[in-house]
Amino acid sequence: MSTQLKVQKREAVGTRHSRKLREQGRIPASVQALADEPHIDISIDEADFMSARRAHEHVYDLEIAGNHETALVRELTWDVFGEKILHVEFRRVDLDKVTEFEVELEFDGHPKGVLNHVITHITLSAKPGNIPDSIEVKVEGLEPGTHLTAADLILPEGVSLGCDPQTSVANISEIKAAEEEVEEVPEAGSVVIVGETPEEAKEE
Repeated sequence: MSTQLKVQKREAVGTRHSRKLREQGRIPASVQALADEPHIDISIDEADFMSARRAHEHVYDLEIAGNHETALVRELTWDVFGEKILHVEFRRVDLDKVTEFEVELEFDGHPKGVLNHVITHITLSAKPGNIPDSIEVKVEGLEPGTHLTAADLILPEGVSLGCDPQTSVANISEIKAAEEEVEEVPEAGSVVIVGETPEEAKEE
Protein backbone atom coordinates (compact mmCIF):
# COMPACT_ATOMS: atom_id res chain seq x y z
CA MET A 1 0.00 0.00 0.00
CA SER A 2 1.27 3.52 -0.81
CA THR A 3 0.28 7.01 0.25
CA GLN A 4 -0.47 9.54 -2.46
CA LEU A 5 1.11 12.95 -2.00
CA LYS A 6 0.13 16.21 -3.64
CA VAL A 7 3.14 16.95 -5.83
CA GLN A 8 4.05 20.06 -7.77
CA LYS A 9 6.99 20.24 -10.13
CA ARG A 10 9.48 23.00 -9.26
CA GLU A 11 10.48 25.19 -12.15
CA ALA A 12 12.93 27.17 -10.01
CA VAL A 13 15.28 26.09 -7.21
CA GLY A 14 17.40 27.90 -4.67
CA THR A 15 17.15 29.27 -1.14
CA ARG A 16 14.70 32.08 -1.92
CA HIS A 17 12.26 29.82 -3.79
CA SER A 18 12.52 27.11 -1.12
CA ARG A 19 11.73 29.66 1.61
CA LYS A 20 8.59 30.76 -0.26
CA LEU A 21 7.43 27.16 -0.60
CA ARG A 22 7.82 26.55 3.14
CA GLU A 23 5.84 29.70 3.89
CA GLN A 24 3.05 28.21 1.73
CA GLY A 25 3.06 24.98 3.76
CA ARG A 26 5.00 22.96 1.21
CA ILE A 27 8.32 21.10 1.51
CA PRO A 28 10.93 21.32 -1.26
CA ALA A 29 11.76 17.82 -2.46
CA SER A 30 13.40 15.87 -5.25
CA VAL A 31 13.23 12.46 -6.91
CA GLN A 32 16.61 10.77 -7.33
CA ALA A 33 17.74 10.01 -10.87
CA LEU A 34 18.06 6.46 -12.20
CA ALA A 35 19.98 5.23 -15.23
CA ASP A 36 16.99 5.85 -17.51
CA GLU A 37 15.00 8.28 -15.34
CA PRO A 38 15.94 11.94 -14.73
CA HIS A 39 16.29 13.83 -11.47
CA ILE A 40 13.08 15.80 -10.73
CA ASP A 41 12.67 18.80 -8.42
CA ILE A 42 9.25 18.86 -6.77
CA SER A 43 7.42 20.14 -3.69
CA ILE A 44 4.99 18.26 -1.45
CA ASP A 45 2.26 19.27 0.97
CA GLU A 46 3.81 19.44 4.45
CA ALA A 47 0.65 18.46 6.36
CA ASP A 48 0.04 15.40 4.16
CA PHE A 49 3.65 14.23 4.43
CA MET A 50 3.82 14.64 8.22
CA SER A 51 0.49 12.81 8.59
CA ALA A 52 1.88 9.91 6.54
CA ARG A 53 5.02 9.80 8.71
CA ARG A 54 2.94 9.67 11.89
CA ALA A 55 1.05 6.73 10.37
CA HIS A 56 4.42 5.03 9.68
CA GLU A 57 3.91 5.00 5.93
CA HIS A 58 6.99 4.07 3.91
CA VAL A 59 5.87 3.94 0.28
CA TYR A 60 4.64 7.05 -1.55
CA ASP A 61 2.77 7.51 -4.81
CA LEU A 62 3.98 10.72 -6.44
CA GLU A 63 1.92 12.01 -9.34
CA ILE A 64 4.18 14.26 -11.40
CA ALA A 65 2.77 15.89 -14.54
CA GLY A 66 0.39 12.99 -15.10
CA ASN A 67 2.98 10.30 -14.41
CA HIS A 68 3.08 8.20 -11.25
CA GLU A 69 6.32 7.47 -9.40
CA THR A 70 6.45 4.93 -6.55
CA ALA A 71 9.11 6.06 -4.11
CA LEU A 72 10.68 5.68 -0.68
CA VAL A 73 12.26 8.46 1.37
CA ARG A 74 16.02 8.32 0.81
CA GLU A 75 17.03 11.29 2.96
CA LEU A 76 15.48 13.98 5.14
CA THR A 77 17.12 17.35 5.79
CA TRP A 78 16.08 18.97 9.09
CA ASP A 79 16.58 22.46 10.49
CA VAL A 80 19.28 23.04 13.14
CA PHE A 81 16.77 22.37 15.94
CA GLY A 82 15.58 19.07 14.42
CA GLU A 83 11.99 20.29 14.48
CA LYS A 84 11.18 21.10 10.86
CA ILE A 85 11.90 19.22 7.63
CA LEU A 86 13.63 21.46 5.09
CA HIS A 87 13.97 19.00 2.20
CA VAL A 88 12.96 15.45 1.24
CA GLU A 89 14.83 13.30 -1.25
CA PHE A 90 12.88 10.37 -2.69
CA ARG A 91 14.19 7.35 -4.56
CA ARG A 92 12.17 5.40 -7.09
CA VAL A 93 11.30 1.78 -6.25
CA ASP A 94 9.43 -1.12 -7.83
CA LEU A 95 6.81 -2.65 -5.53
CA ASP A 96 7.58 -6.10 -6.93
CA LYS A 97 11.34 -5.87 -6.45
CA VAL A 98 13.41 -6.28 -3.29
CA THR A 99 15.13 -3.10 -2.16
CA GLU A 100 17.36 -2.03 0.73
CA PHE A 101 16.20 0.42 3.39
CA GLU A 102 17.07 1.54 6.91
CA VAL A 103 14.83 1.20 9.98
CA GLU A 104 15.20 2.16 13.63
CA LEU A 105 16.15 -0.34 16.34
CA GLU A 106 13.96 -0.31 19.47
CA PHE A 107 15.63 -1.78 22.56
CA ASP A 108 13.14 -3.47 24.89
CA GLY A 109 13.73 -4.54 28.50
CA HIS A 110 16.34 -4.06 31.22
CA PRO A 111 19.64 -5.98 31.10
CA LYS A 112 21.66 -6.98 34.20
CA GLY A 113 24.35 -4.50 33.22
CA VAL A 114 24.77 -1.28 31.25
CA LEU A 115 23.32 -1.31 27.73
CA ASN A 116 25.69 0.25 25.18
CA HIS A 117 24.20 1.00 21.76
CA VAL A 118 26.64 0.52 18.89
CA ILE A 119 24.06 1.39 16.21
CA THR A 120 20.49 2.72 16.36
CA HIS A 121 19.41 1.85 12.78
CA ILE A 122 19.87 -1.29 10.69
CA THR A 123 19.94 -1.84 6.92
CA LEU A 124 17.41 -4.46 5.78
CA SER A 125 16.24 -5.89 2.48
CA ALA A 126 12.63 -6.57 1.40
CA LYS A 127 9.91 -5.61 -1.03
CA PRO A 128 8.62 -2.08 -0.25
CA GLY A 129 5.29 -3.41 0.99
CA ASN A 130 7.03 -5.49 3.68
CA ILE A 131 9.07 -2.71 5.24
CA PRO A 132 8.58 -2.77 9.05
CA ASP A 133 8.26 0.37 11.17
CA SER A 134 11.15 -0.73 13.39
CA ILE A 135 12.98 -3.81 14.67
CA GLU A 136 12.65 -4.78 18.32
CA VAL A 137 15.81 -5.83 20.18
CA LYS A 138 15.04 -7.71 23.41
CA VAL A 139 17.67 -7.05 26.10
CA GLU A 140 15.70 -8.09 29.21
CA GLY A 141 17.92 -9.90 31.71
CA LEU A 142 21.01 -10.07 29.49
CA GLU A 143 24.22 -10.65 31.45
CA PRO A 144 27.29 -8.39 31.36
CA GLY A 145 29.64 -9.47 28.58
CA THR A 146 26.79 -10.19 26.16
CA HIS A 147 27.49 -8.95 22.64
CA LEU A 148 24.60 -8.60 20.17
CA THR A 149 25.12 -8.62 16.39
CA ALA A 150 22.79 -8.18 13.42
CA ALA A 151 22.53 -11.97 13.20
CA ASP A 152 20.76 -11.98 16.61
CA LEU A 153 17.88 -9.80 15.39
CA ILE A 154 14.48 -11.41 14.86
CA LEU A 155 13.17 -10.16 11.50
CA PRO A 156 9.61 -10.26 10.13
CA GLU A 157 8.72 -12.71 7.37
CA GLY A 158 9.90 -11.51 3.98
CA VAL A 159 12.61 -9.29 5.47
CA SER A 160 16.34 -10.10 5.49
CA LEU A 161 19.53 -8.38 6.55
CA GLY A 162 21.04 -5.88 4.14
CA CYS A 163 24.29 -5.69 6.09
CA ASP A 164 27.00 -8.02 7.41
CA PRO A 165 25.43 -10.45 9.96
CA GLN A 166 28.42 -9.76 12.26
CA THR A 167 27.63 -6.03 12.42
CA SER A 168 27.74 -5.00 16.11
CA VAL A 169 24.39 -3.85 17.47
CA ALA A 170 24.92 -3.51 21.23
CA ASN A 171 26.79 -4.91 24.21
CA ILE A 172 26.19 -5.23 27.93
CA SER A 173 28.92 -4.08 30.32
CA GLU A 174 29.38 -4.36 34.10
CA ILE A 175 27.75 -1.81 36.38
CA LYS A 176 30.59 0.02 38.15
CA ALA A 177 29.76 1.17 41.68
CA ALA A 178 30.84 4.73 42.40
CA GLU A 179 33.59 4.92 45.00
CA GLU A 180 32.67 7.43 47.66
CA GLU A 181 35.46 9.33 49.38
CA VAL A 182 34.68 9.56 53.10
CA GLU A 183 36.20 12.59 54.78
CA GLU A 184 37.57 11.95 58.27
CA VAL A 185 35.62 13.91 60.89
CA PRO A 186 37.37 15.07 64.12
CA GLU A 187 36.13 13.53 67.37
CA ALA A 188 33.62 15.48 69.39
CA GLY A 189 35.23 17.94 71.80
CA SER A 190 38.48 18.27 69.90
CA VAL A 191 39.62 21.61 68.56
CA VAL A 192 41.39 21.76 65.26
CA ILE A 193 43.39 24.83 64.35
CA VAL A 194 43.36 25.71 60.68
CA GLY A 195 46.45 24.22 59.08
CA GLU A 196 46.71 21.41 61.67
CA THR A 197 45.71 17.81 61.21
CA PRO A 198 43.38 16.10 63.75
CA GLU A 199 46.41 14.10 65.04
CA GLU A 200 48.42 17.30 65.65
CA ALA A 201 45.48 18.79 67.53
CA LYS A 202 45.30 15.75 69.83
CA GLU A 203 48.99 16.05 70.72
CA GLU A 204 48.37 19.50 72.19
